[in-house]
Amino acid sequence: MPTKDNMIPGDKKRQKYLGEKGLIVFIAFLSAFIPLSTDLYLPALPGMVKYFNAPVNLVNLTLVLFFVFFSIGTILWGPLSDKYGRKPILLLGLILYTISSFLCVYSENIYQLITFRVFQAIGCSSAGAVSMAIVKDVYSGRKREVVLSVVQSMVMLGPAVAPVIGAFLLNYTPWRGAFWLLAGAGILALAGCIAMEETIENRYKGTILQTMGRLGVVLKNPGFTSLLILFSVISIPFMAYIASSSYIYVNEFGLSEQSFSYYFAVNALFLLFGPIIYMKLSRRFKRNSIIIFCFTMMTVGGLLICGLGTIKPWVFAVTLLPATIAGSIIRPPSAVLMLEQQQTDTGSASSLMGCFGIFMGSVGMFLISFDWSNIILTLGLLNLITGLVCGVFWLMIVNKPFIKQVPDQISDAGTMAG
Repeated sequence: MPTKDNMIPGDKKRQKYLGEKGLIVFIAFLSAFIPLSTDLYLPALPGMVKYFNAPVNLVNLTLVLFFVFFSIGTILWGPLSDKYGRKPILLLGLILYTISSFLCVYSENIYQLITFRVFQAIGCSSAGAVSMAIVKDVYSGRKREVVLSVVQSMVMLGPAVAPVIGAFLLNYTPWRGAFWLLAGAGILALAGCIAMEETIENRYKGTILQTMGRLGVVLKNPGFTSLLILFSVISIPFMAYIASSSYIYVNEFGLSEQSFSYYFAVNALFLLFGPIIYMKLSRRFKRNSIIIFCFTMMTVGGLLICGLGTIKPWVFAVTLLPATIAGSIIRPPSAVLMLEQQQTDTGSASSLMGCFGIFMGSVGMFLISFDWSNIILTLGLLNLITGLVCGVFWLMIVNKPFIKQVPDQISDAGTMAG
């Protein structure tokens, strides 16, 4: 019998075992797989360079190729989940992720680790693609925006907690301990997936080739594609920071791996507040105005990093905050706007959102991996240029007829022009 606990408010879909709160926690856990799979072993990267006796750019391939193949995998899983259902596709991906995590533990050289990370990324991408599609399946309107904000807030705990745990593990285990933990996370996610009830109501009936072809149909939607490109570019400076953070704090500022993890965690904790701040602001200000304010913050943050970031590690951490918070605030409204542009082919749309974001992030990681004479200045310039370019592009397209407008839900007082 349906109960208050297992019914999703405003919808007919039920979660017999997880219930509404359990489903939200499960979606957040799936969405957190990317930060968990990367940030957990960030403190170990400088040590892995010595362990494998490999150059930095080769060890960094365990990060860069993870994101590249994550984006490729996302393209495959999303449309397949439209045809075969969210649950079977998620189960298959999580099994691959868990097996690959165990194989990473037993890597004997850097090339084996890179290879197993590629398979881990493909499995992990199923979680990224399907989790967003589940949100679209189950929730609508303001409820969807609220759930996305709650999920994003919980997701931000991953970057805050993972490097601290990773640095703590280094006191007792070598770098392999991080992958033991990721294998455990995969097993936990598998249990949640088994408990989850299928969420898609109407599956695509075409062939597999026709299913994959729906990606092209979605990309032909100019409203979706223009927003997809715009909001994906934001990942460039963010992922550049992820890839360079341990080298900046450990090599440039001379801190220990444990100290680095604390600085990284503090910055990540501010990511946690972004979705919460957005929900507060969205009650008083128009969504469009909040977005342009975020792009302005990113530009200012880039200037601060360029001018002051090299002084002290704590100064560098402080100058990162405007861009960090802005990038976090913009996540819920950008996801809502993109999903609202596409009423069908939700899995394909979710795949493209994940793929483009991760691909742009990989570009940022690639750019920051060059042998720059001043890596902090480079990071600042990436934030500055991204904020300016995205802000201008947003102003150019926001009122175009091909952009489907999503009604704001704000109070009568305190509004500002959008």
